[in-house]
Amino acid sequence: MHTFKTSIARENILGKIRKGLSGSPIPMPFPEVDKTTDDIYTSINVSDEELFAENFIKIGGKYFFCENEQELIDNITILVENKGWNLVLCADQRLLKLFQNNKIDILIPANPHIENAEACITSCEALIARTGSIMVSSKQNFGRTSPVFYPIHIVFAYLNQVVNDIGDGFNLIKKKYGSDMPSMISIATGPSRTADIEKTLVVGVHGPKEVYCFFINVE
Repeated sequence: MHTFKTSIARENILGKIRKGLSGSPIPMPFPEVDKTTDDIYTSINVSDEELFAENFIKIGGKYFFCENEQELIDNITILVENKGWNLVLCADQRLLKLFQNNKIDILIPANPHIENAEACITSCEALIARTGSIMVSSKQNFGRTSPVFYPIHIVFAYLNQVVNDIGDGFNLIKKKYGSDMPSMISIATGPSRTADIEKTLVVGVHGPKEVYCFFINVE
C-alpha cells in the first residue's frame, strides 16, 4: 500500500490560493472549516453513522435521526407542515405505502410531468460518512432527476446503507446489482453552490438549495 505525502510545492500553491481567497470580496464557502484544526473528513472514535451526520451538517445538510420508520413518518409530516409545502413528491413506493397505511396524504407519487413541486423525497444507494455525501443512481426511481431538478431534495436511508468511503459505496452498489450496474452513479455533497454569477456565492442554482437526510436507525 502506497503512502502519498503532500509536497512542499503543492502546499505553497495551496497557501497562495488561501491567501488570495481571504482577501477576495467573494464569501468563502464554509469559512468555519478554516477555524478549526480538525479535518472535516475525519473524526476519531466515532461510528460511520455519527461521522456522516457530522460531515453532512458541516456542508450545509439538514439531518434528522429516526429510531424507526414510525419516527420517519412523524418527522417528515412535521417538516412538511412546518414548511407549508403544498406539493411534495415521493419517488419511493414503499415510503408512499407507509404513509397511506397511516392515512397521511401529504405526499404525491413522483411524476415527470409535475415540474412545480416544492420538494422530492427519494431513497439512496449509500451515505458516505467520510465526506457527508449521498450516493444515488439511475436504477432508483427519479435517480437522475431528484438530486438536481427540485428546489428541495429529501433523502431517507437505513443503517446498512452507511459506509465509510466512496469505494465502499461502489462495493455496496456492486453487491446489490451484480453485473446489471446502473448506467449513472452520482455523488451529491450538500446543497448546490456556485460563485459563477457575478462572483457571488449563490445556493441552489445548479441543483437543490436544501438537502435533508432522514436516517433510520434500523437495517
